[in-house]
Amino acid sequence: MQNILLVDGYNMIGAWTELRPLRDKSLEDARDRLVELLAEYKATMGWRVIIVFDAYLVPGTERLYMKHDVEVIFTRKNETADERIEKLTNELKARKVQIHVATSDMTEQNVVFGQGALRKSARELEIEMQIIQKKISSKVKKTQVEKPVSRIHLSKDVELAFEKWRRGLK
Repeated sequence: MQNILLVDGYNMIGAWTELRPLRDKSLEDARDRLVELLAEYKATMGWRVIIVFDAYLVPGTERLYMKHDVEVIFTRKNETADERIEKLTNELKARKVQIHVATSDMTEQNVVFGQGALRKSARELEIEMQIIQKKISSKVKKTQVEKPVSRIHLSKDVELAFEKWRRGLK
């Protein structure tokens, strides 16, 4: 079964502990960090991840692009992230596809649940991300501990020369 995670981007940025202070300094940095975190989620879980950002009051056309193997969508003018998520939920639902929608907007959770998607609050996704990050850190540490120290094989003459040099002898 294919799993797809649809994320209300600004909803996560406003709710996640790591992203709120970043948002206050630079919204663009907060968006980029969210994409990086969800790329780790995708790599760990193997799910397709789509982040939707409102461009509701911003003139221009919608933007769709891939970043770190995560799909990022900025809605078109006069379209909210909620509307796009509902549309995507309808378009993507099929046999052997499970859609998960991450938002803390209760109305949106109820709408997508009615369309057959599973709902996930911003807090639930944040906790999942923290668990994933701990697993990644522990794997990295374990690999560093188990990794044999590499050694370049040197001839005895070169080894002795380096040893003398190290000790300050000529």
